Amino acid sequence: MTNKKLDLVTIKVVNGINEANIVKSKLESYGIPSLLKYESVGIVFGLELDGLGKVEIKVPKAYAEDALLLLGE
Repeated sequence: MTNKKLDLVTIKVVNGINEANIVKSKLESYGIPSLLKYESVGIVFGLELDGLGKVEIKVPKAYAEDALLLLGE
């Protein structure tokens, strides 16, 4: 088995892990795999200012167009 790097693209950036989890759940309910990228300090301290609460929602490039359509982006 080889370790292949996934070609992920950011489809949306939100403030806060709660909103990010809602978007992630919606994508995955339609069969679109997703990954959240964020700074852990924002999660630990509940900060949502100056980029600390910023969460990037990423999907494999092959799913990006479908994900954007689903989210109305």
